[in-house]
Formats: sequence, structure tokens, C-alpha cells
Amino acid sequence: MSCKIPTLDFSREDLKQGTQYWETTSKNIRQALEEYGCFIIDLQNKTPLDLLDQVFGSLVDLFDLPTQTKMKNKYDKPLSGYVGQIPALPLHESLGIDNATSLKETRSFTGLMWPQGNEHFSECLHKYAEFAAKLDQMVVQMVFESYNVEKYYDPYIESTTYLLRVLKNCAPNNEKPTLGFVTHTDKSFTTILHQDQVNGLELETREGERVNINLSSPSLFMVFAGDALRAWSNDRVWSPRHQVLVSGKTDRYSLAMFAFNNGTLQVPEELIDHQHPLMYKPFDHLGLLSFYRTDTGYKSECPIKAYCGI
Repeated sequence: MSCKIPTLDFSREDLKQGTQYWETTSKNIRQALEEYGCFIIDLQNKTPLDLLDQVFGSLVDLFDLPTQTKMKNKYDKPLSGYVGQIPALPLHESLGIDNATSLKETRSFTGLMWPQGNEHFSECLHKYAEFAAKLDQMVVQMVFESYNVEKYYDPYIESTTYLLRVLKNCAPNNEKPTLGFVTHTDKSFTTILHQDQVNGLELETREGERVNINLSSPSLFMVFAGDALRAWSNDRVWSPRHQVLVSGKTDRYSLAMFAFNNGTLQVPEELIDHQHPLMYKPFDHLGLLSFYRTDTGYKSECPIKAYCGI
């Protein structure tokens, strides 16, 4: 089917708080998140092409490292470290840099991968993390403003950190299936996704229709609502199921910037009314990750409702 996911122009100079275009874009973001749980940002002439070239070049070097080296990528926080060598997902491999907007943390990750040092990798990935975080914060500010709950924005941002996951999906061959990653919803508040020129993302709409997403232009960035945003919005926002299917003869590289809140999230009282009765108890966001790793969490049809639904 043809893609209906909205694409919003973030390259205009008048995309500044207080302008008419900012207000219009904020409403469009809200509508897109409520209907689809996602939208596409087009940065056009504001895309940092040189940085992206360096980042994707660095990812090739990273994934070429020995598997035993990459498996050193471990965190106490669930779903943050190395994922790979899974028989059911032979095409997938990914690593995580927690608190990626901290140069110290990025250097710590780099030191595990390259004990001899690799300052170029640290600088590239840190610069990208800062760029993606600013993009995410702009989106979240618009979401909060569109719901007239902007007073909660600063406290939310102050307790939010970013996990940058770098992903590789190998090109399939006759012995390997085309599944790059299983169908899932993100457990983040929001996710900023960027890829190289190789497509593979498939989205499931509210109606169960599957949409192939074209993000092959370097100016395009995908924004997903995660389960935490769905709960915070009292089910106004949709967190869409999506998966990765790969084809062709070229490996696919992508970057996913996940926003996680280190505190307790709860539905703003302004989003509770007769039409929208309270659907979720206050919840520990990072606790959602631990819950999802349990059999109950992983097997539940809607993990966020199983975790903190009323």
C-alpha cells in the first residue's frame, strides 16, 4: 500500500517557538502521533551530511570487530548492551551506548571496543547523539505544548537520558531469512531513527495494515512514540508495532536514539477527563525495561498495560 505516514518539514527558518509555523507543526505532530504513532522529519538543507557519512563509516569499522570484542558491550540496565548471535535472528546485530550525550560515556564504550583508542569514533558518535537529542527535545517540547502541559517539559527533560543503539542488518542469502528484527513496540518515551540508503522498516498501523517506510534519503529521520509516551498521554498517542525486513545484497546500518526517563512518569491531570478516564498508574520508566524481560512482560499483547495499566 502507499505510505500515509506524514512527513514534516523541519528545515524552515521559522520553525521557532512562538511562530505560527511552530504552532502548526506542533498540531501536526500531535495528530500524527495520535493516528500513526510516528511521523517523518525532513531536515532538507539542514541535514549534517558530513557527520552522517563519518558516523556510518565508523559503524562499518565497529561491526567488523571480532564478536568477542563486541560482546563486551554490557550494562546493568536491561536492553542496553550487545544483541546478536541469535539463531532466530541471524541477520541482526546491535550495540548500545547508554547516556550517549555524555562524551565520557561514549569514550568509555569506545575504550571497550578499541583499547588502543579511537578518538574519531568517540567524537563522531557523540556529535550525532547530541544532534539527535536536540531533535528529540524539540519534538517533545512541541508535544507537551500541543497538549497545553508545557509546565511539565523541563522536569521531564532534566531526568531524561539517551540510549543510542547502533544496528546492522546483514543482507540475506539463500540460507538466511529476510527478518532483520522481530515485530515490537519501543519501550522508550520517544525514538529518533535514522538509516543509511538501505530500506527495511515496516510499520503496522492501528488497523493492522503493514506499511513499508522509505527513509533512503539522508535528510529523513523517523520519530516513533514509545510505550512510555502512550501511557503518559493516557492512550491518546499510539505506540506502533514495527519490524525490519531486509532484501537485496547490501547490508543495512541504522541508528536509534531512545529517550528514557530516570524517574517516575504519570499521566498529567490535564489529560484526564470524562472522555479519557485515567488508564495508567504512575510508573518507573526503567522498571518497564526490567518487566519486559520477564516472561509475563515479553508475552503480553500490550506490555505497558500489563505493567502499569488500570
